[in-house]
Amino acid sequence: MYTGVVVTGVVTVVLILALYALHRTTSVSAQPLGVLPFDSGWMPEQHALSRYHVRWYLATLLFLAFDVEMLFMYPWAVVVAEIGTAAVVEMFLFLAALFVAVLWAWREGALRWV
Repeated sequence: MYTGVVVTGVVTVVLILALYALHRTTSVSAQPLGVLPFDSGWMPEQHALSRYHVRWYLATLLFLAFDVEMLFMYPWAVVVAEIGTAAVVEMFLFLAALFVAVLWAWREGALRWV
């Protein structure tokens, strides 16, 4: 009754173990930091959890505002013809709120890189 599920599980476990064994046999472990993909193999100059300047948080918020805008505009573009004028008005209200967020970010200096 559950033969397909059991076979799939066994195949998955075997593939994972095979890939892990392949990695263990082919990996280079003489210099663990020298073979990492970070900085193309260069030794790191600072800790990975070092602090960022506060201006990057404003840039991140600005990026998220535009990201959320696109997240809502794709489904809206699919149904705008069905809903009609109400959908267009709602989208312009949403874009107005995002425009206010961009003006705030501009005033706070998130768009200045100097």
